Amino acid sequence: MPPKQQKLIPATAHIVDLDSSDEDDAAAGVSRSSKIVVGKTSNGAKLQTKPPTTTQSASAVNNGDVVSASYGPLDNRSFWRAGAYEIGPTVSTIIQGDLEHARVHPKFLHSNATSHKWAFGAIAELLDNAVDEICNGATFVKVDRIYNSKDNSPALLFQDDGGGMDPESMRKCMSLGYSSKTSNTTIGQYGNGFKTSTMRLGADVIVFSRATQPGRATQSVGLLSYTFLRRTRQDDVIVPMIDFDISDHWAEPIVHSSKIDWSSNLKTILEWSPFASKDDLMLQFDDIGPHGTKIIIFNLWMNDEGVYELNFDDDDEDIRLRDEVNHGNTSRTFKRVLELQSHLSYRIRYSLRAYSSILYLRKFTNFRIILRGKPVEQFSIVDDLKHSKVVTYSPHVGPAPKEVTVETKIGFIKEAPALGVCGFNVYHKNRLIRPYWKVTADGNSRGLGVVGVLEANFIEPAHDKQDFERSTLFIKLESRLKQMVNDYWKAHCHLIGHQSDGMRKNDVQKKFTTQPQVEEVSRNTSKTSLHDKLATVQPILGFKLILIQKHLKIRHHNQICEENIQLFMRKCSVDSKSRINPSSVWSSVLFSVSLAFPDVFEPFPNRCEEYKEKQGTLRRKIEELENELEETRKKSARLSSHLEIQRKQMLLTRQ
Repeated sequence: MPPKQQKLIPATAHIVDLDSSDEDDAAAGVSRSSKIVVGKTSNGAKLQTKPPTTTQSASAVNNGDVVSASYGPLDNRSFWRAGAYEIGPTVSTIIQGDLEHARVHPKFLHSNATSHKWAFGAIAELLDNAVDEICNGATFVKVDRIYNSKDNSPALLFQDDGGGMDPESMRKCMSLGYSSKTSNTTIGQYGNGFKTSTMRLGADVIVFSRATQPGRATQSVGLLSYTFLRRTRQDDVIVPMIDFDISDHWAEPIVHSSKIDWSSNLKTILEWSPFASKDDLMLQFDDIGPHGTKIIIFNLWMNDEGVYELNFDDDDEDIRLRDEVNHGNTSRTFKRVLELQSHLSYRIRYSLRAYSSILYLRKFTNFRIILRGKPVEQFSIVDDLKHSKVVTYSPHVGPAPKEVTVETKIGFIKEAPALGVCGFNVYHKNRLIRPYWKVTADGNSRGLGVVGVLEANFIEPAHDKQDFERSTLFIKLESRLKQMVNDYWKAHCHLIGHQSDGMRKNDVQKKFTTQPQVEEVSRNTSKTSLHDKLATVQPILGFKLILIQKHLKIRHHNQICEENIQLFMRKCSVDSKSRINPSSVWSSVLFSVSLAFPDVFEPFPNRCEEYKEKQGTLRRKIEELENELEETRKKSARLSSHLEIQRKQMLLTRQ
């Protein structure tokens, strides 16, 4: 059996702790449980840039005697399939004097990013990082599409003018599980958002950051490339970085170990990033200013049809999710679009501009989210409610019961009762976690149109910040919100034409106009004569038949009432001692009216059958149109992919 290949870990490799903290930095000689290799700086060792072949020895790979691989994206561009690849056997040999550490395989980057089921959730994480920089002077964050200069493919840009990151902070940003955000007002806390969000949106990300500190100004470049790690078959997460000192108004390289290592990191960045030269890298700092951060995510993920998940083409001022527009039950798609396409609760599913407009509860005073060149106008859900009120909730938090006060603003949407949009928008530390959370049961008409807004800082959000941990406090909150909806509905539903049981006001009025009379007949049947019974029933018949006579103008209502009474007497003579119940009364009414108006009631069954046939025809037509739409979408995806390939070939030909 041939010996297994061994990959050496240099004794002086520059390693950053995954779970380090500010206090741990002083104890640099202590090995942590999990580490990430950031820019190897061994004695002359270079980064591995090509998969080792069967003829290459492990020592040759470790010494850097490997020809560089050519730039190019992964073969599988679908995010949900990019993690499915075989991991070859690797055995690590520890050089004498080096401390053993747990390895973090590149596959972990992908599996960790799957916590974001929704691409907008990943974008929100990056917006949070910029918002947290407001305390460091940030006034804006830009989100836009740019193009990869090497293959002209779309890339996603995030840029802010916050405090930026010095070389040490940049390495901590690239580490897993580290977070220096300890304030009660900052959104980030797990130290995982940057890695999971960028890897969820694209296979690769390059970061440019400039920071100014007393007596020193620096700028750094870091590359986190899943493509590089996959195609070079790394079994550690390696992040090449380079740093510059710009205190004297020119970029002086900051060498941590040796110039060879610095040059090796630069070479890897240029090979696997959209930038082909050092000058191209330096140009990226021109629009950052004295401090700030620029993030470029490239090799964006595609869907299963081979089309980019993020849609930049349908709206020049927005970024949309291609697969979310018609997400859900296809049989109800057209109906739901017609009813909800104009409402915010529907648009936030696929429009980044709509989603970011309600992403933060309180409006910014000196900060803007600039999406594709146009600032996002923040929208206050509370200001758009009618008949609103404030409900106070005081949960008990902590082992020693500590009472906090939460104010929930609840009301009807302005489109109620025409639209059945409902639910609570729950924020945590100013950030939207659950939009339009429907706490009432499906199919229940109570609560339709009722929307609430609250900030629940007493419960912890999940890691993707799109839901809450299902703790006891969360379950109690859910029960309290259900009670709020029921109480508000009972007290205010009449303001929009409903009654507490969910029926429309007009229907309920008709019901109560007739029902008490029927109940009176039922209670007094055994004590009254048949003449008294008919005298009680007559107003019911008269009320119904007057309406018919008013609309149809066929017979005089007195004559019709007389015929109805005779028919009813004939029916009751079968059992004069039986109690009259509402169902028998209405059966008699309908029977007598059908006899009185045979020319009106006779065609009804035929009309029902005709309506059913039309309904079935329309249903079949909708299914046919949906199938045609699906086929057209697939053809469009294939055509788009074909055009993209042709465009790349033309660019290569011109070069």
